[in-house]
Amino acid sequence: MKVSHPLRLIVIALVLLLVGALLPFLMVIRIVQPSFALSFLSYAASLVGLVLGLIGVAGRTR
Repeated sequence: MKVSHPLRLIVIALVLLLVGALLPFLMVIRIVQPSFALSFLSYAASLVGLVLGLIGVAGRTR
């Protein structure tokens, strides 16, 4: 599989990982109301960010 813009994938992954880390922090300090859906969204953003980052790095090194 050829990745056409690996740097773009890495930037998107970085944003998703930051969202995945910032949302739980905001829920812990009670700025954002904690909910199951928001926790799942945070986990999904973190997981997708990790996968996209790995794909982007693999495409960049090739």
